[in-house]
Amino acid sequence: MKVSPLALGLCLALYASASYAESVTGQAPTQPPAATAQPPAGDDTSGDTADQASRNRRATKAKQLGAVNVTAALDVARNNLSPDTGSSEYVINAQDIQALPLGASTPLNQVLLQAPGVVQDSYGQLHVRGDHANLQYRINGVMLPESIAGFGQTIDARTIQSVKLLDGALPAQYGERTAAVVDITTKNGTDLSNGGVVGITGGTFGTVNPYASIWGHSGNWSYFFTGNYLENNVGIENPTRSRDPIHDHTNQVKGFGDITYLINNDTRLSFLFGVTNNRFQIPNNPSQTPQFGYLDQTDFNSANLNERQNEQTRFGMLALQGKLGDTTYQVSIGQRYSGLQYYPDDIGDLMFNGVAGQINQNDRASTLQADFATPWGGSHTLRYGVYYEFDRAMTNTNSLVFPTNPDGSQASTVPFNIFSGDRILAKTAAIYLQDEWDITDTFTLNYGLRGDRYTAFREESQLSPRVGMLWQATDSTTFHAGYSRYFTPPQTELISSENIDAFANTTNAVKNYGNNTPLTERSNYFDAGVQQNIGSDWTLGLDAYYRKVERLQDLGQFGTALVYSTFNYKYGRVRGTEFTLSYNHGPLSAYFNAAYSRAMGKDVITGQYNFGVDELAYITNNFIHLDHDQKLASSGGVTYAITDTTKVGADYLFGSGLRQAGLVPNGLSLPYYFQLNFNVSHDFDFESIGKVHTQLALINALDRSYRLRSGTGVGVGAPQYGPRRGVFLTLEKPFDF
Repeated sequence: MKVSPLALGLCLALYASASYAESVTGQAPTQPPAATAQPPAGDDTSGDTADQASRNRRATKAKQLGAVNVTAALDVARNNLSPDTGSSEYVINAQDIQALPLGASTPLNQVLLQAPGVVQDSYGQLHVRGDHANLQYRINGVMLPESIAGFGQTIDARTIQSVKLLDGALPAQYGERTAAVVDITTKNGTDLSNGGVVGITGGTFGTVNPYASIWGHSGNWSYFFTGNYLENNVGIENPTRSRDPIHDHTNQVKGFGDITYLINNDTRLSFLFGVTNNRFQIPNNPSQTPQFGYLDQTDFNSANLNERQNEQTRFGMLALQGKLGDTTYQVSIGQRYSGLQYYPDDIGDLMFNGVAGQINQNDRASTLQADFATPWGGSHTLRYGVYYEFDRAMTNTNSLVFPTNPDGSQASTVPFNIFSGDRILAKTAAIYLQDEWDITDTFTLNYGLRGDRYTAFREESQLSPRVGMLWQATDSTTFHAGYSRYFTPPQTELISSENIDAFANTTNAVKNYGNNTPLTERSNYFDAGVQQNIGSDWTLGLDAYYRKVERLQDLGQFGTALVYSTFNYKYGRVRGTEFTLSYNHGPLSAYFNAAYSRAMGKDVITGQYNFGVDELAYITNNFIHLDHDQKLASSGGVTYAITDTTKVGADYLFGSGLRQAGLVPNGLSLPYYFQLNFNVSHDFDFESIGKVHTQLALINALDRSYRLRSGTGVGVGAPQYGPRRGVFLTLEKPFDF
């Protein structure tokens, strides 16, 4: 029986609804009453301040909030540095994360999949509103430079007090990565009592995930630390339908810390740091046929390949936040190191792909960021600031290849080595100025100008106007609209033409040379929406957007390693609509999101070496769907507190499928998928050891096998399937000291 996606979404909407908070920097609707159930043990929410809102409702303006204590006042001042008038915002807090089936053990990408317009892809990738990655991450207002494109998760959901997904027409403060801003407010020791939590999550696929967090404060000092270790046998999506992938073990270690010193009532100094070390086996796809001979060997069992990939990320950020007169500020310096190593199966990779390349990439980014906000004239808030980033990127590759004849056929079964390397220096500088003008009590206009300059392969720059408006039409109805001009530099881990030339007359030669230096993307973004509150329990949102792009950037996995390359389409156009619905009353809360999107590109103008001759010829004269384009997406969930200590919940993901090859490039979409998850949690209170939180999760309860990727399409290297049914149990013990 064929099920209509629309009918399916409407049926699910009967018991699942969504949280969408449109960008409201004016007066917020009345907050809904809190659920009667208490949060689970270990899920301390005392750090919630009035400015953080719930999943479904916006917070009031920072200037409208009273300071409960010094830390709360500083949090309000920091939030006032970051406007969102004209953009769209979705808020997920620590309680929302705890209500997910895996609770705080949920990877950050799966947390963000609960937001509207977010589409899942293989290797943990996310696509927001038809863009490929291009996400900006901020921690407590400080921008964290992106890591080398891979599939490990850097930020642990246990650090999050609340996370906002900002997209649409962003104010002038936001640039560089423009698909969306993932703005994270971390837990901190000032808002939490001295204590911590230890726990473990384990279950199907050999999953073992012990973790620990500790927090506290003493005098003017406060701290929050968390760390965890993850081991399982499904580190990367399975390339086959089988329940247990072959050669797919992973070991992952993550840590995060926040140390804060309160200098005085108006000034504090914070040091944020994190470390991630992830190791992956590359899963095997059996029954593949070798394409090349190796010495006297003509056969190789693809199930026995031994390819591996390691990823590391380390970052540290020192931030000084305070107030000088009426001006609030935050100034930070930071550094992020990101590394990736791919280890091939020399014989196997040679026989299947004609190249076995050991790849070593790293990128070190140093940053300076300063943001200021000054009220003036009674109804204006002037915001201004600068951002500077200096990147040193390096790629070294040792490749075994075979020589070829003039017609491209293999000339010898004896491989030889080619060493290639790149060193790239990239500088990014930005300055912005904007004014938030409260024209009336119900109408706010935010307008500004941003200047960006990017220097790497060439120097490129742009002045980008931004304007957004907010109209509080009634106490329950809010309209917003905005326009933004965007300037998006390419990522720095790229392949140069010198490397490509080195492989001429080998089994790793390319078909097209073309222009191999990526270009900065430039686009015009329009966004408009409305939010309607019905009573204190229901919130509805509708948002529409359109983006016209010049030199549209996209990423593709064109080689054997799970490493991405950037290329540009000359033209791009992206449009979509999002609908959200949420309900929150007493022990019951629910959310439902539905999104429609179309993302198209035409005429590949850089990175042509990644494409076949026929592909390039067609794309030159025709718009095609981008490989990450998905027409329909939906997510939703429901949580019910049976008692103060027992909760049950369910959530789901639905998608109409990413693109795959058809009669034309990316001409077909994959079949739709639907994943349903359940969970139940209970807090035990033992006389001897006190409270213990337990949570049981059933992932993909229907055990539906669905493809995220088919292995065909522009820049798609291998098939990947979604997770099979899994059962996971979390045991967690909070403690005080």
